[in-house]
Amino acid sequence: MTLDPNTRGALEAILMITDAPVSLVALATALECPVKEVRDSVLALKAEYDGQDGAAPRGFELREVGGGWRIFVRQDFDWAVRMFISNENPTKLSQAALETLAVIAYKQPISRGQIASIRAVNVDSVVRTLLSRGLITELYTDSETGAINYGTSELLLELLGINSLDEMPLISPYLPDANSNFDVEL
Repeated sequence: MTLDPNTRGALEAILMITDAPVSLVALATALECPVKEVRDSVLALKAEYDGQDGAAPRGFELREVGGGWRIFVRQDFDWAVRMFISNENPTKLSQAALETLAVIAYKQPISRGQIASIRAVNVDSVVRTLLSRGLITELYTDSETGAINYGTSELLLELLGINSLDEMPLISPYLPDANSNFDVEL
């Protein structure tokens, strides 16, 4: 099927900027096109990206997930994206990310729920950030609870300039004394 260049370009533009799956109805509404035309166009784009016309598959793919369509990195090229991200100029971690990273480093293996309990805040986005930067890794999934347990990665050890977790500094000198009175005002 030959796509109308305007429909094709508009679909690609929308799919490139979205960070969540977009339904066919939402695409059709945005483009003021019939849903059937949008469906046919999306399926034609997917086939093209997958290399069904005899060309090599693209480095990205169009997937139907969560009730809509979204562009993802093709799994064959995850390695390239990881290398690109790790070689980019590193940006500083937020205070929340540093605190979460410290909790994981000292308490691993640890689940997201346990981290949230220690920090007393939701840590979902911070954990995703640390995972995407390669500083932590998923170690295993608890068979009883289904919780994913996290630990630090080799990259973190490298960035800290240590060979193993045994070389991490003791945290106890930085913790308050058990006999100290936290509520005393100065």
